[in-house]
Amino acid sequence: MSPSSALLPVLAPLPVLVPLLAAAATLVFGRRPRTQGVVVFLALTAVVVISGLLLYLADRDGTAAVQVGGWDTPIGITLVVDRLSAAMLLVSSIVLLAVSVYGSGQNIRDGGARQPTSIYRPTYLVLTAGVSAAFLAGDLFNLFVGFEILLAASFVLLTVGATAQRIRAGVAYVMVSMLSSLIFLIGIGLAYATTGTLNLAQLALRMDVAPEGVRTSVYAVLLVAFGIKAAVFPLSNWLPDSYPTAPAPVTAVFAGLLTKVGVYAIIRTDSLLFPDGGFGAVLLWCGLLTMLIGIFGAIAQSDIRRLLSFTLVSHIGYMIFGVGLGSAAGLSGAIYYVAHHILVQTTLFLVVGLIERQAGSTSLRRLGGLAAASPLLAILFLVPALNLGGIPPFSGFIGKVALLQAGAADGGVAAWVLVGGAVVTSLLTLYAAARVWAKVFWRPRSEAPEGHLAAANPPTLMEVSEDVRYDERIDPGRMPPLMLLPTAALTVVGLTLTVLAGPILGIADRAAAELHDPSVYIGSVLGNAGAPR
Repeated sequence: MSPSSALLPVLAPLPVLVPLLAAAATLVFGRRPRTQGVVVFLALTAVVVISGLLLYLADRDGTAAVQVGGWDTPIGITLVVDRLSAAMLLVSSIVLLAVSVYGSGQNIRDGGARQPTSIYRPTYLVLTAGVSAAFLAGDLFNLFVGFEILLAASFVLLTVGATAQRIRAGVAYVMVSMLSSLIFLIGIGLAYATTGTLNLAQLALRMDVAPEGVRTSVYAVLLVAFGIKAAVFPLSNWLPDSYPTAPAPVTAVFAGLLTKVGVYAIIRTDSLLFPDGGFGAVLLWCGLLTMLIGIFGAIAQSDIRRLLSFTLVSHIGYMIFGVGLGSAAGLSGAIYYVAHHILVQTTLFLVVGLIERQAGSTSLRRLGGLAAASPLLAILFLVPALNLGGIPPFSGFIGKVALLQAGAADGGVAAWVLVGGAVVTSLLTLYAAARVWAKVFWRPRSEAPEGHLAAANPPTLMEVSEDVRYDERIDPGRMPPLMLLPTAALTVVGLTLTVLAGPILGIADRAAAELHDPSVYIGSVLGNAGAPR
């Protein structure tokens, strides 16, 4: 037995188990916030290390499957570790760790001094377990379970503080998510009725011999369900109204990760279950509309949170562009861009939290002069903003070039239209970022139309344990180190995608090659048991 084959059965369940066990521990230490914080930090650090080791083993030895509980394939719970799932685990765990430290710096609570036990940290760990479960799931049902864990945890996090605005946004978010889950359940039922299994590897074999109309129907239902979760146009209207109301760390996690779980599900099912599903053209046009409508919405916003929420929707279109091409080059570009976007979008939302703490507002009409007041904050915004806009040599430019090259290699009319749309979207993203820079950092605050009102608005989250108005605080402009350091760390990690672009693109290429050949996944999971019955 090779070392990797001995390690995988032990390591594969840990990204799910460690956060769940840590969540239980944080409940035990609910009245000891410092102990809670240490538990969360150690648990998420362990998940980062485990995820890095899983990526190393998957890249070195290829795809591996682990049966949980000793049940034979395909009856039991199957966890599959390949380059795509391991890479998603690593990037997501890095982001989750950084945001948890940031949240500790802001001392997020679910109540005031009379309610000292915080539910935020255990819920955050449950969210981490749901993300990991979705990435590792080897069957549709447990992918659904991962999504539902995300839904339950995200509703609690979205409504932290229980303000009327957050409750309204949370209810809307839950209604949309429940609709998506219902559609997903219908897709699961159709898939099981058609093939008699929910194991993804066995589904791939049996879907291949199913009637074309039935196969198309199953794919369409699953695509709608995942499209809602990924915020793909025309299923993206819910996102800009839901995310901006949440606390900065929660918004950062939602923006960076939750939509990417939906993108991951689209990539997995499209490449494995329906490699010739006939929806490539639909995905391409949906990707184009997602890009353009999202970025036009961003340009129209006067609040930085909403502006970034629309750019989030817009750049989902780049990933769908790569998936819609259906080529190994397109999938490679999409995988690299997913990693880039998780890091950059999360960083920008964390910076917005710092802006709100520094200036008391996120409205473009009330901000100004922050470059002079806080040069470090200006740099922390400028670097990821330029990265998102695709300025060379940043990773945003590298990912977009990879996708544009894949589109040009395709040569189809739709692909060339997407190439043009991607370039326009990139330029408009740069314009939106420059607009924020000019208004928030460059102009004097006295020139802001409502600059005198900013200090009258309390920030969404505060370092102190009780709600205190911004203009009544004694340290309104100070950035706590535990907020500043993880933001800077994520900025550096985002730059690492540029410095190590060659090796990282190599991993993306190998992951895309695996996805483009479903027999690799099927053989790893089923072995000789894969014949249709």
